[in-house]
Amino acid sequence: MESSISDEAYQERILPDVSRTFALTIPQLPAALRTSVTSAYLLCRIADTIEDEPALSADDSFEYLQRFVAVLKGEQSAGSLARDLAPRLSERTLPAERDLVINMGRVVRVTARLPEPQRLAIQRCVEVMCGGMHQFQRTASLRGLPRSADLDDYCYYVAGVVGQMLTELFCGYAPRIERQRNALHELDVSFAQGLQMTNILKDVWEDRGRGACWLPQEVFTRHGVDLGQISVGATDARFDAGMRELAGVAHAHLRNALEFTLLIPPQDTGIRRFCLWAIGLAILTLRKIADTPGFTAGAQVKVSHAAVAITRLSTNLCVRGDWSLRRLFDFAAAGVPLAAPGVVRRPSRPSLQAAVQTSAFAQLADSLPLERTARRSEGRSAL
Repeated sequence: MESSISDEAYQERILPDVSRTFALTIPQLPAALRTSVTSAYLLCRIADTIEDEPALSADDSFEYLQRFVAVLKGEQSAGSLARDLAPRLSERTLPAERDLVINMGRVVRVTARLPEPQRLAIQRCVEVMCGGMHQFQRTASLRGLPRSADLDDYCYYVAGVVGQMLTELFCGYAPRIERQRNALHELDVSFAQGLQMTNILKDVWEDRGRGACWLPQEVFTRHGVDLGQISVGATDARFDAGMRELAGVAHAHLRNALEFTLLIPPQDTGIRRFCLWAIGLAILTLRKIADTPGFTAGAQVKVSHAAVAITRLSTNLCVRGDWSLRRLFDFAAAGVPLAAPGVVRRPSRPSLQAAVQTSAFAQLADSLPLERTARRSEGRSAL
């Protein structure tokens, strides 16, 4: 990347190379939010890259994540971290991710220039994410997560904190949104979990190929399935039943995501589109998962380019109409299982400030086994 371009221009240029989805949705945001949301995503992607790098031991990954958080707090140099980290990245790291690591100082500088409320929300989000995802990566295995509650926790650390951060950024953007703060906070973690669970279900076989499974064994035990013993391509109606049950849970969370979006005033069409496009693509993906039992790769349930275009067009036409958007969602969700009322709770989580205080790296270092078993789900940072 040429050094003559501005830091903001670098962010805009690198974004499509590390996320096609965010390159599509972020430009819909009002100008006052585009820079902060882009910075937030890129910082989360740097954290992902550190945690994902298979050439790093658990101790090394932990140390680099600590240093990365210190960089965001202004306690260490971004350039020094980049010079130490970049040579340690293997060929498994994508060229764009490597470029982002080398140029992390640019993104950090953009973040540092943001208004303090935005900067602190982003910093706290990344700090909570770094600590939480590292905890789960240390213990990842093909046996899956023990309980549904553990899946909730995983989704919180890799996506729910982003939902909380977005609430902070949206509320800081306009007083009319600030008036909905409490209601938005009731739904923001669930919003993010719906998107994250959809990606986990879509990428289940790719994740297993990396040595990880983020499905809850508790659910599959009810269907007589041992997640540690399943294999790609093996026809198993019991496994499909477990997947449908989880699709129903994700569907319920996506309905919460829609309600979150409808709390945004209709005149804020850019923010609504940013949320609606993600929700629409997620519910269509769940529909394909439900219609394709026994799929063996995420590509088989990926939403087509035509469906993406239709989603954009239809949500744009209905963006100001709450009734129309609910009907549009119901149409898109036809045939997707839905968890019974009461099965899916809206996750209650502390504020980002409180979460930072309760997920300190020092606590993790003393309590977790030093194992390194897997790279992340491709669906991390779903928002």
